[in-house]
Amino acid sequence: MFLSVFDIFKVGVGPSSSHTMGPMVAGGRFLDMLRASPFHPRHLRVRLYGSLAFTGKGHATDRATILGLAGFLPESYEAEKAEAALAANRETHMLTPPGLAPLQFDPEHDLIFDYGHPLPGHANGMVIEARDAEGDVILRETFYSIGGGFVLTEAEHAAVDDKALAAPSPVPYPFRTADEMLSMAHAAGLTIAQMKRRNERRYRSDEEIEAGLARVWQVMNDCLTRGLETDGVLPGGLKVKRRAKAIHLALESERGLNMVAPHTINDWISCYAMAVNEENAAGGQVVTAPTNGAAGVVPAVIRYWLDHVPGASTSRVGDFLLTASAIGGIIKTNASISGAECGCQAEVGSAAAMASAGLAAVLGGTPEQIENAAEIALEHHLGMTCDPVKGLVQVPCIERNGLGAIKAISAASLALRGDGTHFVPLDAAIETMRQTGRDMHEHYKETSLGGLAVNVPNC
Repeated sequence: MFLSVFDIFKVGVGPSSSHTMGPMVAGGRFLDMLRASPFHPRHLRVRLYGSLAFTGKGHATDRATILGLAGFLPESYEAEKAEAALAANRETHMLTPPGLAPLQFDPEHDLIFDYGHPLPGHANGMVIEARDAEGDVILRETFYSIGGGFVLTEAEHAAVDDKALAAPSPVPYPFRTADEMLSMAHAAGLTIAQMKRRNERRYRSDEEIEAGLARVWQVMNDCLTRGLETDGVLPGGLKVKRRAKAIHLALESERGLNMVAPHTINDWISCYAMAVNEENAAGGQVVTAPTNGAAGVVPAVIRYWLDHVPGASTSRVGDFLLTASAIGGIIKTNASISGAECGCQAEVGSAAAMASAGLAAVLGGTPEQIENAAEIALEHHLGMTCDPVKGLVQVPCIERNGLGAIKAISAASLALRGDGTHFVPLDAAIETMRQTGRDMHEHYKETSLGGLAVNVPNC
């Protein structure tokens, strides 16, 4: 099973890849089904299940669902047009997606948050149905938002089994595990980034690959920069103040002073990550890395490398992203990147593993050292719960990205001090994460029914 670097790193909109981007994508897919249908839809209805119901409003799932059914998509999202569409729907209770007749949709009655049992396929499930003028259901589809903006229909989800994952791949280096990745790298005499690049060539030209990687980094860096330049209070009701700008200004004022403590570099790293996640919490444009909730870790580590490490060059950012995506793809294939499925170990833990691998690669690490870096970063996030206060991607999510970035850099540095041999293989850490997520109580998997979400006043 091949996952492109552009599957792992997708341009989208905050605050959540699974709760915001996923429902928007599902809505778009449903519209495509309606356009291909011989029937004439007049009325839409959506039912949200599991984590999409419990923390949907805090994650803007209601807005995203409406916008998806109005024809908006994450990669081409325009905030002003989106707000106009939402305002029109509030006034008319109608949606006007391109290529279809106007559709009745009153969120008060047609967007249902079902707090009962989740759907069997995944914790993030939703059912969309269309009715004709007589009220008969003419199309119904179940969608699962499985993390990172990935969306599967019920049939697609059922088809993803071990046999399907093991089917022959059209790419030259179809590694599914870290062990296979290392074996192929040795046999071919290639780096992890080189193998990923050759896999990407099966679907894109070198020019398209380079342009795509450049755009991913541009959107990441633009998001980070906006976060460093913007202050104020984040939306959602918690009244969380943006902090990245003030921290960044203070750090800039200390540049060149002889008395600055060495550990201040951690403040730079945290500041970079928090800037991204403050933008995400505000509904800004971000890149899934591998999710929105963990979007700050990878760009923070890249920015740290470019701004603070001698010899760093933007010409190597592509290698960083390709290497990171290789690790992200292995984790997604064998475990999960969904907080609703495996807790925050699957989001910030995966992001830290990816960032650590990317950094080790551009610092000259061998494939074994890169795998070791990813394993250290993931191992020390195992068991991390997802318990967002009030269902918002703010507390503890924003600071958690900063600490995840620091761990990623520490893991890469530690791995590069060794020869690549280590006790725990990355594959074992990934399987442990999967098992831990399976055993974790649902209260700690993005439902806001446990942990900080119930032990901190949230109004």
